[in-house]
Amino acid sequence: MKLHTLLTHLPFVKQMNGEDNPDILAIEQDTRKVKEGTLFICIEGSRFDGHEFAHEAIEKGAVAILSNRKLAVNVPNIIVPDTNRAMAILADAFYQHPTHELFLVGITGTNGKTSVSHLVDHIFRAANKKTGLIGTLYSKFGNKTTETKNTTPDSLTLQKTFRQMLNEHVEAVSMEVSSHALVQGRVRGCDFDIAVFTNLTQDHLDYHKTMEEYKKAKSLLFSQLGNTYYENRKKYAVLNADDSTTGEYMKMTSAHIITYGMKNTCDVRAENVNFTGQGTTFYLKTPKGNRQVTTKLIGIFNVYNVLAAVSVGLAAGINIDTMINSLSSFAGVPGRFELVQAGQKFPVIVDYAHTPDSLENVLKTVTSLPHSRIFVVVGCGGDRDHGKRPLMARIACTYASDAIFTSDNPRSEDPMAILNDMEKGVSGLSYKVIPDRKEAIHYAIEQANDGDVVLIAGKGHETYQIIGDKVIDFDDRQIAKECITEKYKKFQPTKRNTDFDK
Repeated sequence: MKLHTLLTHLPFVKQMNGEDNPDILAIEQDTRKVKEGTLFICIEGSRFDGHEFAHEAIEKGAVAILSNRKLAVNVPNIIVPDTNRAMAILADAFYQHPTHELFLVGITGTNGKTSVSHLVDHIFRAANKKTGLIGTLYSKFGNKTTETKNTTPDSLTLQKTFRQMLNEHVEAVSMEVSSHALVQGRVRGCDFDIAVFTNLTQDHLDYHKTMEEYKKAKSLLFSQLGNTYYENRKKYAVLNADDSTTGEYMKMTSAHIITYGMKNTCDVRAENVNFTGQGTTFYLKTPKGNRQVTTKLIGIFNVYNVLAAVSVGLAAGINIDTMINSLSSFAGVPGRFELVQAGQKFPVIVDYAHTPDSLENVLKTVTSLPHSRIFVVVGCGGDRDHGKRPLMARIACTYASDAIFTSDNPRSEDPMAILNDMEKGVSGLSYKVIPDRKEAIHYAIEQANDGDVVLIAGKGHETYQIIGDKVIDFDDRQIAKECITEKYKKFQPTKRNTDFDK
């Protein structure tokens, strides 16, 4: 595509220095990816300013530079007020508006985004749809799985990924949409068919500052569904009727609304919920019929996740029996209430719960399991919302008989300072502080006996610890297996040397 043709998609440019009209073969914001024929976009980030790398990009083959100020370069320099906004527009145009052809589901909320996106993907595949998935764990379609740095990638990466999905004949995509992504405009240009709201509880106040601002950030997904009613492409907002925020989000969208829940009046409802050692059963009531549901997932929070996914399926026109049959085979998501089994006779569970609400939900589920003592290993991330630290500590002490506070990605903060913040919420309560996370996990497993339960919370699927500016290999699941193996080695009888009998 010619540069001048591409630029017609922008409403206006402040200035353009240079009259050349080169062919644009790629668009990049990372100099490491620049090749011959690239339009390089200068983005000001929290750590780096892309304007400082413009000359490097040109040396690598960039034939034009998009910036928010004039640069001394020898290629066309297009100056716009907001390079982030321009990048979203240009990426959508360059990759030929891929989401106009995809069925796109966006999931937002404090908790449940990953599980709901995987459930939706599972349901779509059961309906013989070729699917794509984008979220915290990875970007996945066909036989290709790519690691993601953020829950929701930037607009350029998204549009490129959507085009790759179309090239592989993907029909439907389920995608996690974070509050950061919405505020930063990463999903501009994404033509969502369905937007899902899971819940809103305290998180990310280091970024959003107040719960009101956090709530507004999530609302952007629903206000962006559009203001028209096309019969051949209806838009839906799928909302949790049991969350008090839903009423406000209803006012912010013109889309058709489907509500789900267990307490308040709603369209998709779960009744007679029962938990077993093998999973959960409940009676599902929907406008398309009622069915008994059996799933391997455990916990009230997972019932909500299933209801959200079923609501998406109904909006997408998927047969209700196809959905119900598929739910019985869904095995779960890595790091979400994941059982670690290494021969022990008590459950060891690893979960991503890193907010007060998610930790409470998981611990409530754990208390519903047969147990004598409940051990919970939990910490709070550094350089993040300080306000949730004492809340999480109190929740741990409230639901667990043995709460163990430890490190969880302390980043630039002193781990002891984080632990001190946690302790402010548990004055007079019983708990143990073990700053080293491996030692904390080892202690919990060493102390646990048959009939007890061990929950290792906070990191879930993550395979690293961030300490200072270093990223260290660390997987709660692997550490737990090692600790279990070590525990039971002590009880193995030493093999007697019987060579003298020969």
